[in-house]
Amino acid sequence: QVQLVESGRGLVQAGGSLGLSCAASGRTFSMAAMAWFRQAPGQEREFVAAITWRGGVSSYSDSVKGRFTISRDNAKNTVYLQMNSLKPEDTAIYFCAAGTTLGGLWSRGAYAYWGQGTQVTVSS
Repeated sequence: QVQLVESGRGLVQAGGSLGLSCAASGRTFSMAAMAWFRQAPGQEREFVAAITWRGGVSSYSDSVKGRFTISRDNAKNTVYLQMNSLKPEDTAIYFCAAGTTLGGLWSRGAYAYWGQGTQVTVSS
């Protein structure tokens, strides 16, 4: 089992920045990739960004590319999401996820472990 704990929730104005972090514990040696997803009220949970645990290769959804940056610190078993140029449509609960395979990193099904989520609100 892998346990994930997110931190960094907040309320920011449009155009501002916010950083999220997710600390993993437990069987972290089994992780192949970590990702961030988000879910707005009444919407499906959607992919935001992912990073492979060993190689550090990252991928992003088109809606956040160029504004968000995902990174990881293997020594701390932590993944980060730096969010810049935030927009009101970025408002959502952000979930950290960890998976043990490298296939389909944009898919919720690739991730066996999920954090509890952290609220991000962007005001206009």
